[in-house]
Amino acid sequence: MVFLPQEVILKKRNGEILAKDDIAHFIGGFANGTVSQAQAAAFAMAVYFQDMTMDERVALTLAMRDSGTVLDWSDLDGPVADKHSTGGVGDNVSLMLAPILAALGIYVPMISGRGLGHTGGTLDKFDAIPGYTTSPDNALFRKVVREAGCAIIGQTADLAPADKMLYAIRDVTGTVESVPLITASILSKKLAAGLDALILDVKTGSGAFMPTLEKSRDLAKSLVEVANGAGLRTGALITDMNEPLASAAGNGLEVRNAVAFLTCAHQDQRLRQVTLGLCAELVMMTGKAATLDEADAAVAGALDSGRAAEHFARMVTGLGGPADFLERMDQHLAPAPIVRDVFATGQGTVSAIDTRGVGMTVVALGGGRATPTDRIDHRVGFDRLAGLGTPVDATTPIARIHAADEASAADAEARLRAAYSLGKEVPNNPLIADRIASQ
Repeated sequence: MVFLPQEVILKKRNGEILAKDDIAHFIGGFANGTVSQAQAAAFAMAVYFQDMTMDERVALTLAMRDSGTVLDWSDLDGPVADKHSTGGVGDNVSLMLAPILAALGIYVPMISGRGLGHTGGTLDKFDAIPGYTTSPDNALFRKVVREAGCAIIGQTADLAPADKMLYAIRDVTGTVESVPLITASILSKKLAAGLDALILDVKTGSGAFMPTLEKSRDLAKSLVEVANGAGLRTGALITDMNEPLASAAGNGLEVRNAVAFLTCAHQDQRLRQVTLGLCAELVMMTGKAATLDEADAAVAGALDSGRAAEHFARMVTGLGGPADFLERMDQHLAPAPIVRDVFATGQGTVSAIDTRGVGMTVVALGGGRATPTDRIDHRVGFDRLAGLGTPVDATTPIARIHAADEASAADAEARLRAAYSLGKEVPNNPLIADRIASQ
């Protein structure tokens, strides 16, 4: 019988439950070009409004995984694990997590993505490093994972290609915030990576795709249930995104922040707690520690001893970056032409932050994309971002801006001021709001 993709779209538009074969044929057709981008966009919108059952979500995830190659790491002498964040602002955790785990004998072949909406993308951060290739061939990818213990790259052409195509469509069609589509997008890449264990960092708050704790729990439960249903041991932490996680937002600036973190020159405390918490979960899940206290001590030791920084340096060099990147970072990361402080209107204590607004301000500066073909300026963004509870006045800024020109700097300053609220009462948002254990 001839497969007609429009029938799948109509079924889902009308709220029907799709059969596994319907989903497999549609995604397979999208990957090979017999299903058009317009049909894929219509399918995404239908899913956005009509949702999917857990069985449909598993089928969609597996179909997207099976649209390309599934990696096999059985030749390595240790467990293979990874982490994924649902996206936030100032979220550069991956840059530290991978080398920390590598220092503990856990291999991390991390398949990451570009920025989506207001959130920064891990690959966009690494593109700020001269020479670093985010698209190596499989031979180089495997070599760097084996020798450095970790490699952070993008999707290769043969790794979950259907997801790579649908990811770009979702970004520009208003279908980003769909739990089934987020679930399948995240997990198809991770399943294709051939992992033994996965930890998920599901964000909640004003800078998250899921702004309420209830919606964040729904997404976390979907991810954990679908991943385990597809055969991958997975757990999740729900973490706060009511303020930027790091004190920097913007690609090159977040790389600088990560290097300072790894070399112990400067560590944002909220960032440290989330990073080490996620690492400890994977140390437990892979059997590298018997208790959570033991796992906490192991990951802190890997970071504070400098071993994690060494693995980061080996990864950067192995993927084409400068051999002296950690030692001469300032010479390798291009500075923005305009750098100056941004002050709030008036004085008081930072009582609320529209974190999504901060992220969109980075996009407006040129640090993100309005369309899939936009080029990113890796120099721009903010550092020294004030967090909740910080007193600010005419001499204490809310951030320092890095901009390409005066016009974009002025626009971004106005946007950032609008994103910050001053008051007397500061909300007490738990940094780690919930934990969903692997099944």
